[in-house]
Amino acid sequence: MHLVLIVAAAAYGAVAGLLVPRPRYRLAVAPEEPWRYRCPQGHPLTGPAGGWLGPARCPACPVERRRFSVRAAPVAVALAVFCGGLAAATGARPELAVWLLLAPFGALLAGVDRAVSRLPDVLTLPMAAGAVSLLGVITLLPRGAGSWTRALLGGAVLGGGYLLLFVISPTGIGFGDVKLAPTLGVALGWYGWDVLFLGAFAGPLLGAVHGGWLVLTRRAGRKTALPFGPFMLAGAGAGVVLGALGTA
Repeated sequence: MHLVLIVAAAAYGAVAGLLVPRPRYRLAVAPEEPWRYRCPQGHPLTGPAGGWLGPARCPACPVERRRFSVRAAPVAVALAVFCGGLAAATGARPELAVWLLLAPFGALLAGVDRAVSRLPDVLTLPMAAGAVSLLGVITLLPRGAGSWTRALLGGAVLGGGYLLLFVISPTGIGFGDVKLAPTLGVALGWYGWDVLFLGAFAGPLLGAVHGGWLVLTRRAGRKTALPFGPFMLAGAGAGVVLGALGTA
């Protein structure tokens, strides 16, 4: 049964990953611009859910120009591995459904932040509300391994911490990072304060290692601004997996 759950979660992650590049393209715009309605060649993006679902290919474009976003295969593989890992760590506990629902949106946020160095409100704010609401429902079900009250406090602590960093150094932390922090704090706080601190510090550590590597390889300077959201998400993802393992 556990193996079936892992395979099903991995398959879900792969399918979700195939759908990420299209909304990534549509949301990867400057803060003052609306999301994209057309492909790079000017053709309207139509289809399910108002053109948000489907492959990142435009059927009206010439064959060699149909793909208008990043390749879907690497995203699908990464999400399949992560979702399978979540299932292996969490097992059949009900909070797994919440983590699996949040994972594709985390991948989408990371992709948009890498592309244009912003975390759009249309994703960060609903994710925070969704994480709080869904985990609240989970507390009513049997076999849940976390604490909703601690999750709420975790969201407040991590969100407040990032807000303080933004006030102290607005050039070092973007306000989008502040808006993302409560969601990550809720997810990490569900499993405990030690998991919260682990996931919270893993993000900056990963960012520092990556930035150091770019400087050493001369692909960036010491003052080069790097998107921080992907590292926050990676650190929180690792923390959730370890937290789930610790309650197994």
